Amino acid sequence: MALTKLQVTVVHTGEVVLLPFNPEEYTLNQDNAFASQAIPGLSGPIVQFVNGNMQTLEMELLFDTWDTDSLEKRDVRELTGRVVRLLDIDGELHAPPVLRVQWGSLDFHCVLARAVQKFQMFADDGRPVRARVSVTFNRVIDPGREAREVNRQTADFTKFHAVVEGETLSGISARYYDDPRLWRPIALANALADPRTIVPGQALRIPALPYHSPETGEVVR
Repeated sequence: MALTKLQVTVVHTGEVVLLPFNPEEYTLNQDNAFASQAIPGLSGPIVQFVNGNMQTLEMELLFDTWDTDSLEKRDVRELTGRVVRLLDIDGELHAPPVLRVQWGSLDFHCVLARAVQKFQMFADDGRPVRARVSVTFNRVIDPGREAREVNRQTADFTKFHAVVEGETLSGISARYYDDPRLWRPIALANALADPRTIVPGQALRIPALPYHSPETGEVVR
């Protein structure tokens, strides 16, 4: 079975950059951002998810023109340049190109964010013939595709909100549900007899949608 080679494809042109050597390892980094909200009367703050941060792929690539059968040893920058130029701004896109990094089960849509070249061996005339390039790729998200694949109408867990001066239920529902008309689920979840009587510092449950009335079981909008 032939050895699968790591390849980088320029998405909008279909150009494929095949790497001469596979990396020994690669690192995928991902983390989330959370906000904390102090609620009077609780032993600690409420932690709420804000957003996912950028996912990155890091690896070190080896390029070598010395250890070859050819008597003429090429400048290794001819090879490293194929990767490093992926940082350049594309004339049509007015931005660096979107890439697809593939190797085995790895399939990473991204842009090249960083490339550090380290030249380690030189010919008699000073031309570099061996190099290692440390690269960092930043994941690119297609919002339309992600919206189709993941249903994110609302969080699947209840949140809490601390009321501040001047806020209204309609304003709070606009913040969490993107619709100021969806204030009734918040009012019912907090047993508010008068939705206009919320006060600063009050802790409100923000239920997940669709919200079902505990009395009738019907969806409340």
